Amino acid sequence: MSEQRRRILLKLSGEFLMGDLGFGIDVKTVDRIASEVKSVHDSGVEVCIVIGGGNILRGATVAEMGMQRSVADGMGMLATVMNCIALQNSLERLDVSVRVLSAIAMPNICELYVSRRALKHLDKGRVVIFAAGSGNPYFTTDTAAVLRALEMNCDLLLKATKVNGVYAQDPEKFPDTEFYEKISYKDVLDKELKVMDQTAIALARDNNMPVVVFSLKEKGNLEKVLAGEGIFSMIS
Repeated sequence: MSEQRRRILLKLSGEFLMGDLGFGIDVKTVDRIASEVKSVHDSGVEVCIVIGGGNILRGATVAEMGMQRSVADGMGMLATVMNCIALQNSLERLDVSVRVLSAIAMPNICELYVSRRALKHLDKGRVVIFAAGSGNPYFTTDTAAVLRALEMNCDLLLKATKVNGVYAQDPEKFPDTEFYEKISYKDVLDKELKVMDQTAIALARDNNMPVVVFSLKEKGNLEKVLAGEGIFSMIS
């Protein structure tokens, strides 16, 4: 982790954007995330971002209530667009050049995702935020994050969570559970650890995309992790 990383993809859960709210977007929390991204970007790291939509609507949850899964997932994708636009606004207020590219066309709001267009934005020093997941139902934003990291030739995928790494069980429920500083893709799959969905882990494994799991609760933690400091887990 101590070696220089040129291009990273940061995966944020939608729930993280709620802050202390029970639903929706907490602007103060989004502003803090933006300041973390700005610090890393200012240091010369090229940053891509994927955000989930669980703070507004989670497709799988709505599907469990009886809605057709493809319809529910479509609604979930739209929720991610709202989160991406919120983060874009926070970054722009910090004078960071940023573009939102959506897998679903909505030209009045953001650009349509085209890999070459996204790569050009990165080459021009812009932060790129990928909205609407992969644009397909039945695939999570975790899987979309791995996909975009591969398409953008990222060196590393960082998954920000509420806990500081990969554990055998939920550490909030089981304080004495085992912590994995380093773990293989195979062990994550075999142990059915819930850090990312299995499709995402399998895609990362098949393409040798290293995944770092860390907590973004503490201010400055993104920069620390990229410097190889603090507590985090490496899946590789």
